Amino acid sequence: MALLFDVVENKSCLYEKAVESPLHYGYRNKMEYTFGNEKKDGPLTLGLHRKKSFFDILPVTECNIVDGDFRRILRATMDYFGEQSIPFFHRKSHEGYLRHLLVRKAAHTGEILIDLVTTWNGRRPQERYGDKRDFPVDRCFVEDEEALLAGYVEVLQALPFDGTLCGILHTSNDSMADVIRDEGTEVLYGREYFFEELLSLRFRITPFSFFQTNSLGAEALYSVVREYVLAAGGASSVSAQAVGDTVRFGNVYDLYSGTGTIAQLLSPVAEHVTGVEIVEEAVAAARRNAEENGLSNCTFHAGDVLKVLDDLTELPDLIVLDPPRDGVQAKALSKILQYGVPHIVYVSCKPTSLARDLVPIQEAGYRVDRVRCVDMFPFTRHVETVVLLSKEK
Repeated sequence: MALLFDVVENKSCLYEKAVESPLHYGYRNKMEYTFGNEKKDGPLTLGLHRKKSFFDILPVTECNIVDGDFRRILRATMDYFGEQSIPFFHRKSHEGYLRHLLVRKAAHTGEILIDLVTTWNGRRPQERYGDKRDFPVDRCFVEDEEALLAGYVEVLQALPFDGTLCGILHTSNDSMADVIRDEGTEVLYGREYFFEELLSLRFRITPFSFFQTNSLGAEALYSVVREYVLAAGGASSVSAQAVGDTVRFGNVYDLYSGTGTIAQLLSPVAEHVTGVEIVEEAVAAARRNAEENGLSNCTFHAGDVLKVLDDLTELPDLIVLDPPRDGVQAKALSKILQYGVPHIVYVSCKPTSLARDLVPIQEAGYRVDRVRCVDMFPFTRHVETVVLLSKEK
């Protein structure tokens, strides 16, 4: 917050009390675990990278930022594959089978989705990679993969979950990079998505789609965003109309809209909401979720904000910015500011990027009116920050 004090020109700006995360423990709804060993030539383990180490994997079976279901899945997975001596993917030799375990659980519906990520184990569809593939893995590391995965499904189904197991997936990935990449996913049990509910809306979430990792914290964050949008629709906004107790805007731009969560939450106070997101999977999810929530006034466009803005014909009355950690690209920000909308609501997950972007925004004639942080990641220094900006008259 001290960083923002240095760049905010409006000294009467209201710095509101930070919103605490509703949960301090067990708040995460997503974990990406890595298979490996704790030390060279050690037994198989499953967990997170040790700090400042590329190879060592630290077991986290007692980690309390997730609930008991995560820990049950972690232990059962590590025990099952360890007992059968299944090799993990070595990040140096690029040999082995087990790579990652992705676990997601909804806070409100309790639905659990599990995705085991492995190498292709000799299953090399030439049409998928062609002749330009630099790193083929042509040898098998598991003799009977089908039986191995069937046994794993049985182990998971037998666990005493607090939530509800809705899907078990198997994703293949032969990328040399130590990241989870979808090069083909099959459903081993149930379905390939789960449902979460936020502020009376229902969202379908796939293994790789973006969604805030703290569901209850996300509700707190989006409540602040909605509050700031409603504040922007007061008497100071020439483009908003008060209809009863509801503030209605003409057209709202939700830029960097992800899976469209903010856009859908704002749909009741706008004639139309236009979302722009570069990740096509996220845009597809946003469209599907809007349809399932019965929202007909939300439109989502896939592409770079800088380019998509040139194709939009309906001018905005309000703009919401929720960019990735690096903030808004300079050319895109310049184009956004040319609209000269009365108000901008900026949602940031990195204060330094926000502070940088506030400089040209204020130079374009905007005043910072309100600032509020939301603690989305207890026990860390990371916060989400929401800023309400108004165009100077």
